[in-house]
Amino acid sequence: MEENRQATVYGVRPKRIFREAATKYLLESQKASLKDAALHLKLLDDYIGELTLESIHMGTLQSYIQDRRSQGVKNRTINYALQTVRHILNLAAMEWIDEYGLTWLATAPKIKLLPQLDARKPSPLNWEQQERLFQELPEHLAKMALFKVNTGCREQEICTLRWEWEEYIPELDTSVFIIPVHAVKNRLQRLVVLNSVARGVVEELRGHHPEYVFTYKGNRITVMNNSGWQSARKRAGLPQIRIHDLKHTFGRRLRTANVSFEDRQDLLGHKSSRITDHYSSAELENLIAAAEKVCVRGSRKIHATKT
Repeated sequence: MEENRQATVYGVRPKRIFREAATKYLLESQKASLKDAALHLKLLDDYIGELTLESIHMGTLQSYIQDRRSQGVKNRTINYALQTVRHILNLAAMEWIDEYGLTWLATAPKIKLLPQLDARKPSPLNWEQQERLFQELPEHLAKMALFKVNTGCREQEICTLRWEWEEYIPELDTSVFIIPVHAVKNRLQRLVVLNSVARGVVEELRGHHPEYVFTYKGNRITVMNNSGWQSARKRAGLPQIRIHDLKHTFGRRLRTANVSFEDRQDLLGHKSSRITDHYSSAELENLIAAAEKVCVRGSRKIHATKT
């Protein structure tokens, strides 16, 4: 009753702990990477879950930062957690209004990110490494990897790829995939152009499942970075290769093939000043031709998937 009186008469904000704010964020957010945010918030809860929103700042986050560093966690991963905290506090200070007409927080503190001097550099595959790795992968992962290295899709874009997102282009006698904004990390509609190799993978999988393109034993594959991937890269002598390096491989091969920066942005699904909801047939034809350039290894064109 006293808290209600303070809020209604004097405009004093009720005290709310970070766990309340984190819960509200997870229930209301539509981010594609919400699952990752939830994992970080679960770890953060032991450190700041019981603290009031006004009590959270870089000082109260230091024990979390130090413990994560001592576990060998890179600054890039720690920064993701800090960004999530910063975003929640900004929402509490600027957007979340309670029943008294007050924001949850008066002002958001400045949460500084750590310098990413320890960030791991990308490791694009060369053709020999690709062949060695893909031969060790289980068949379902090999198909996903081959599709990824020829489209530049992110892991979750591939894992959630649905047949209903495929769009046939009669003028070009081919198809593309249009991934809706809710399934894309940067919340921009994603055009996936298929070169001959990626199209071959799609055709091989057509009819296997009514909803998802990539499945295993009738179920959708939720992650590529599983024990099958990790074991395969060790057997191939490539323990440093990550799933995301397949996207880097696609990008490097486009650059090596002298594909323009603008076309690379579109093919990789990056934010671009010329992003549009609709591509003309001529634009699609140009992008398909650009993507086709990564199918060539020396003078030999690559078509085969693992069997």
